[in-house]
Amino acid sequence: MSEEMYGIKYTKPEVVLLQDTGIGVAETAARTCYDSFSNSENSVINEIEDTLPDNSMCDALNAIDESALLDDLAWTYFHHSILEHANLSFLIRGTSRGVLQEHARHRIQAISVRSTRYTMSGLINAFVAAKIGDDREFFITTVLAFDMFVTADEAYNRVEIAGIYEKLDFQFNVLENFYTTAVAKSSLPFLEEFVGDAAELYKALQAGKKKRNVGDAFKHIISDNVKVDMVVTFNLRSLKNYFTLRDSGAAFFQIRWLAQAMMQVTPKKYLDLIIKKK
Repeated sequence: MSEEMYGIKYTKPEVVLLQDTGIGVAETAARTCYDSFSNSENSVINEIEDTLPDNSMCDALNAIDESALLDDLAWTYFHHSILEHANLSFLIRGTSRGVLQEHARHRIQAISVRSTRYTMSGLINAFVAAKIGDDREFFITTVLAFDMFVTADEAYNRVEIAGIYEKLDFQFNVLENFYTTAVAKSSLPFLEEFVGDAAELYKALQAGKKKRNVGDAFKHIISDNVKVDMVVTFNLRSLKNYFTLRDSGAAFFQIRWLAQAMMQVTPKKYLDLIIKKK
């Protein structure tokens, strides 16, 4: 799915809810504060007043879909700390490094992101093959097929890739040991074996051992336009803050798209506690 912004087409991210811990623990936390287990409409919480929960009770607790107390605390008394006991984890694919910078401003989240240190070998191999094969267009065509940008305009992406080539070429001209920095030692013989044949050299490099941490030397070549995948976990209070700020017309449009996609996969029982009813 794509949308045009400022004259350029962008792809939108995809989001899956990997896990959610339920709202039952949050109500239990609130009932603990007020010692009011017997007042709950959820029978399993009534039982907690007199007994420690066993496994079956915990299962029932995590299956709770509604809580009048949580609704009152969230919308009448604005007591949001109890929402920190509910957590949701999202798998996000196809957002941008620019969005990743925005995410860093949300303090309370767990975030794991696709590493450029370990995942740039294909890009570097394409450049090495193009350089040895004297075929700049091979690099552009090969990288274009990676679908590595959130921009969805081929003409624009060719400009972006050409810029990456120029930055790598600059580094090639100033770095004495470029090939040993870019290619695993066991793959260096391929550079002589496939001179003049960019496509075959690229295949050989891709099939060979990958240079460890190759991104350390070259990650400067990519821009905020590059796609990233990540898993993020928010507690419900932090997710409320995230949705409030990022589903706003004042937010960067790419993170607004992401927030909206996350909202679409967030179950109603959570949204009812953090999104103001219209």
